[in-house]
Amino acid sequence: MSTSTVNGGISFWYAQDGTPVPREPLPGDATADVCIVGGGYTGLWTAYYLKKAVPFLNITVLEGKFCGYGASGRNGGWLYNGIAGRDRYARLHGHDAAVRLQQAMNDTVDEVVRVAAEEGIDADIHQGGVLQVARTPAQLTRLKAFHAVEIAFGEKDRVLLGARETAERVRVTGAVASTWTPHGARLHPVKLVKGLAAVVEALGVTIHESTPVTEIKPKHAITPYGTVRAPYILRCTEGFTASLKGQKRDWLPMNSSMIATEPLPRSVWDTIGWDGRETLGDMAHAYMYAQRTADDRIALGGRGVPYRFGSKTDNDGRTQPATIETLREILVRFFPTTAGVRIDHAWSGVLGVPRDWCATVTLDRSTGLGWAGGYVGSGVATTNLAARTLRDLIQQDSGQAGGTELTSLPWVNHKVRKWEPEPLRWLGVQGMYAAYRAADRREAGAHTAETDGIARVADRIAGRR
Repeated sequence: MSTSTVNGGISFWYAQDGTPVPREPLPGDATADVCIVGGGYTGLWTAYYLKKAVPFLNITVLEGKFCGYGASGRNGGWLYNGIAGRDRYARLHGHDAAVRLQQAMNDTVDEVVRVAAEEGIDADIHQGGVLQVARTPAQLTRLKAFHAVEIAFGEKDRVLLGARETAERVRVTGAVASTWTPHGARLHPVKLVKGLAAVVEALGVTIHESTPVTEIKPKHAITPYGTVRAPYILRCTEGFTASLKGQKRDWLPMNSSMIATEPLPRSVWDTIGWDGRETLGDMAHAYMYAQRTADDRIALGGRGVPYRFGSKTDNDGRTQPATIETLREILVRFFPTTAGVRIDHAWSGVLGVPRDWCATVTLDRSTGLGWAGGYVGSGVATTNLAARTLRDLIQQDSGQAGGTELTSLPWVNHKVRKWEPEPLRWLGVQGMYAAYRAADRREAGAHTAETDGIARVADRIAGRR
């Protein structure tokens, strides 16, 4: 790691756009019609759509630090149509139900772009689609299978590209093929979350920051400063869910880390291409994700130390030096002309992972408790769909509207079992990612078209298959 690399400080996105001055904390006990716990994308989008639908609603958002402190301010800026758990939902509810879920996600990308434009939120959004590349024979086999599955789930506008066509988009060293979908965009995560918070507040939603919620009970959100009582309490805490009383094993806080280069000169971009500014990923088991930023940096991420014992989360986004070096190695492996570039920033954050790796949105009509999350890293768009679904569920429950297309989607009210207790949880996650990295190394050296057996075993143990 270079001495000039900033490590932590929440994220590069905050270093670039500025850390906000926190809003006032909760001044004492209060009441609301809807209390939303968590000021990230899920909570803010939910407040936005509820207030738009029912302007007289008294909505309070409680945030432990400041809006966007968690994954919403640290992610890779991938606004895309992936959703965790779709294949499982197809097995549980049928193929057609999963197709409807996928179509809703395709539409969600456009919905976020539409609202940002309508509300004047400049988040550096560029709709270049998503390009996922294969660099080994085994990755190529998985890529073709993945492409065929996406077509089967209704993505008729997805295309499969050979080596030459891939290079015409982005010249990734060793890329033998890729699949591209138009249902994706690059954005600046912090500009989106700041803009959304400002819009929500202007609509009349009350936001209290520096107000950690320690426990959620029916009609009660308990904080050190007082309790908010409301008929509906919505948990929108994603990777920080384990900090709530009684919920340590609900969703596992998985770590993901990122680096951002210095702005790259035209000479480097001439060797890389990437003029379409697609979001970029690969088909490795321990996969990477990247974007070309608005100011011509490469922001690239992947798994570092995947999980901290006891479901602990970091404080300021600092990541391990070894992880930074691993991400730099991936950067140079993909784009050798970046070998001498400076890494300006490195950081990490947590994402929520349910035991069955399925995102869910739920409203318990008997208690008024609702929640959404478990996005497994695909939350930039999925949060928006979750928020619109929570809106519809609350309107249905309160008698203001009937069921909708969104309330009938198969991820609604899906139940997930808890994660194993420690140390089994820590041993399992550490072992899983060690297996994935080993499988990637073996596939790179073996030149076989089949997925390595270690990865298949890891998938079964993890519950991903």
